[in-house]
Amino acid sequence: MKGKPSRSKTSKTSQSKLANKKHNRLAKQGKLKKRKKKDKDQQSQNEDKLQHQNSGKLQSQVKNDSEEEDQLNPEDVEFYGTPGQTSFVSAAQKRKRTYSESGEIYEQEPRKLFAGESRKNMKDLLPIKTKKGIIPQMIEEPNGEASSDIIEIDTIINQEPKPLPQLSNIQLLIQRKHNLNERKKKIALLASDVIENPEENMKKLRELRLMLEECESDAYITVKKLVMLSLMEIFKDIIPGYRIRLLTEKEKEQKMKKETKALQDFEQGLLMNYKGYLEVLEKYCTGKINEQSNRQRRHGVKHIHIPEDASQVIAELAVRCMCEMLSNHPHFNYRNNIIAVLVPLMNKHNTVISDMVCQTSSKVFREDKSGEIVRLINKMVKVRDFRVQRKVLDTFLALKIKEIDTSEDLDENKKKKREFMSRRERKKRKKMANLEHELLETKATEDKKKKVKLHTEIIGAVFLIYFKVLKGYRKSTLLPSVLEGLAKFSHLINIDFFDDLYKVFNELIESEDLTYRESLHVILTAFTILSGQGSALNIDPLKFYTHMYNTLLHVHAGCSSDDLPLVIDCIDCMMNRRKRLISQQRILSYTKRLATLSLQQMPNGTIAFLGLIRNFMLTYKYLDFLFDNDSQGSGIYLPELPEPEHCHAHNTMLWELSSLKSHYHPAIKKYAVHLGKMAPVSGEGQLPLQYKKPPRDLYNEFSTEIDVFNPPVAEKSTFKHKSKKMKMFMQEDISDMVVQVLSSIPD
Repeated sequence: MKGKPSRSKTSKTSQSKLANKKHNRLAKQGKLKKRKKKDKDQQSQNEDKLQHQNSGKLQSQVKNDSEEEDQLNPEDVEFYGTPGQTSFVSAAQKRKRTYSESGEIYEQEPRKLFAGESRKNMKDLLPIKTKKGIIPQMIEEPNGEASSDIIEIDTIINQEPKPLPQLSNIQLLIQRKHNLNERKKKIALLASDVIENPEENMKKLRELRLMLEECESDAYITVKKLVMLSLMEIFKDIIPGYRIRLLTEKEKEQKMKKETKALQDFEQGLLMNYKGYLEVLEKYCTGKINEQSNRQRRHGVKHIHIPEDASQVIAELAVRCMCEMLSNHPHFNYRNNIIAVLVPLMNKHNTVISDMVCQTSSKVFREDKSGEIVRLINKMVKVRDFRVQRKVLDTFLALKIKEIDTSEDLDENKKKKREFMSRRERKKRKKMANLEHELLETKATEDKKKKVKLHTEIIGAVFLIYFKVLKGYRKSTLLPSVLEGLAKFSHLINIDFFDDLYKVFNELIESEDLTYRESLHVILTAFTILSGQGSALNIDPLKFYTHMYNTLLHVHAGCSSDDLPLVIDCIDCMMNRRKRLISQQRILSYTKRLATLSLQQMPNGTIAFLGLIRNFMLTYKYLDFLFDNDSQGSGIYLPELPEPEHCHAHNTMLWELSSLKSHYHPAIKKYAVHLGKMAPVSGEGQLPLQYKKPPRDLYNEFSTEIDVFNPPVAEKSTFKHKSKKMKMFMQEDISDMVVQVLSSIPD
């Protein structure tokens, strides 16, 4: 009611005092007991009427009761007319209390569930509230059965679950497709929102990440794969170009600007989601996909076992995601954690996973600034007792290390210098060091000293593995990779190890257990050492020259044509870098052997060997012996003799050049003509400028791996030349008959 005053304005006394006054007043008048008795009698009469009378009498009784409600009760008139009683709220409270008391009585009455047989077939209706109390309503059911709305306890307990509707395969497929489309839409919306505004949509990134832990049986595997790939692309886009530092408790409590607070919240949220994403990927990579997470156990999610084939596909995808994160953002947080997960997978029997991790490691090696992968690989090889696959050590070949610190007593020299420096000089030196450090920070470039020190540690760990394999595991599958690595990093080997290495190399060559490729690596390593720091050593590598002379025969245009770059590097190291230390017979025999092999190679290999012969001709003037028919001494040329010093190569000629002049490749023709005229530098027969390149560059330029002929083939001319009639045979009758037969053949 609008005009009803509030309780605080109409009544100055408390409700308890008003109730006590009312109770005392009724007790004095002797009407309280009569009223309670009257209510009980009225209630019992109403129950009897409801049990024995029909529904019509029940309605008339309800009508009479409603009429009585409209008239004022004499008690109410007497109550309202008492002097000093001006509050209407107290009367309303009394009325409400009477109804509530009757409601409590009604609620305490037994229902059909616990009643006797007399009310077994009765149906309860909504009760009617009156001034005198609550009047319950019941009617008798026509069939004598219990109401369907009230379910007994026994039926609830013993009720069997209703069977789900059986769907056909087509219906199940349609339902799965619908659910999958809904999931795809949700993933696309969440991903687009995060990429659009990452700072404000960190909650959506978390929602997308939590979809990895969903267990819907119809689209469980597909949703996982889509979410993993989506998160990978999102993190590749939104990860900053710097490393995020975790805040301390003191920094979190400090006051800061609104923009700074927003940036820190974004960084911490990004780091938290990125860590959760990597944890899920780690679980999938290590084959723990069928383990239920703690979050799923807390929420009571039923775990679904994934088949082995599907788990393998998810594992491969998880490894791919981790490799992408490492290769695209090697500077970001949790980099070492990713490396610790991926390195053991390099030796896995699953070739897809192991090749993927090895390729990623090779890619990271090119920009590695910490050497963490090398340390973990070194540790894994030691733990497995060098029983790892060869491709694990092949990843070291991707390292780009050109300079290391070879000074051993560098720290001791610094300490000695400090002892003889005065206090003033030390102070000045300290200031200069601080100034140089500040200048390096302003340049934003890497300190060269730190870089050299790091490279020294990395190459030390690599050589430690190589030398252990050479010392105790010569028959393992790692030997070819070790020899190839030593050949690449031979210029970084300390001179103190040269004698021991040459002893090992001689033993390997004499054992004749090496393949031709392994022999080439051993020879290249040995001569690289001798051409560098080992030039001061008094070592005669005669055995290596002999072994190389015999190994060349294994290289041809068949399966071994890919090893030609290695052969070119070995010849260049053996001949061109040791010009004054090679005998005349050795040069002549190697030149003749290369000319013989040029007939057995692909065009790029042939022109590379001709380039090596040209370099020999320009360097050694006595090669004109190979263009003279007259013999220069006793004996004849013995090409099958294994010793190049005693094969009498000075008594032979380079007749292979005349055969190469008719080669189908135009570049080889020009090279053969040039060498046939004894490689003139100028004048007639000089080599065109485009072919004056190192042999290795010629090999790469004229390569046929991309299926492109160099130089390009000219288009077929449409001009018809008049062919002259030529006699094919000496007898005219036979020539005419052949022409007649050929002309009768249709085009």
